[in-house]
Amino acid sequence: MDAAVQAWLLAELGANTDVADLEQRYQRLHSARAVAIEVVRGRLAELRGQPATVSVSGVVSVSYAESIKAYERQLAALIGGEPPAPDDPDDGISDTGFGTIQLIERPRR
Repeated sequence: MDAAVQAWLLAELGANTDVADLEQRYQRLHSARAVAIEVVRGRLAELRGQPATVSVSGVVSVSYAESIKAYERQLAALIGGEPPAPDDPDDGISDTGFGTIQLIERPRR
């Protein structure tokens, strides 16, 4: 795992994430995106395993529902390819070139 991949993972998962754990996962999965997805899925599973809300009448009320939704959104974005990871495979599309489109007349009915 190089410095760019480590920086991307820490930006996605938080600065307090254990770098040694990330390194082990990266050695096994060979992809920064796969590591991030695995970590977020684990965090989401932990939150889902706990009660979503806890209240003590007149004292305190805690809800994890928004945290669960935030992890679900982050997971969907990671699976969808956003944001781009430094080691994502190149799809061959370049922003510096231009393409052509051939317009063909449709046959009349």
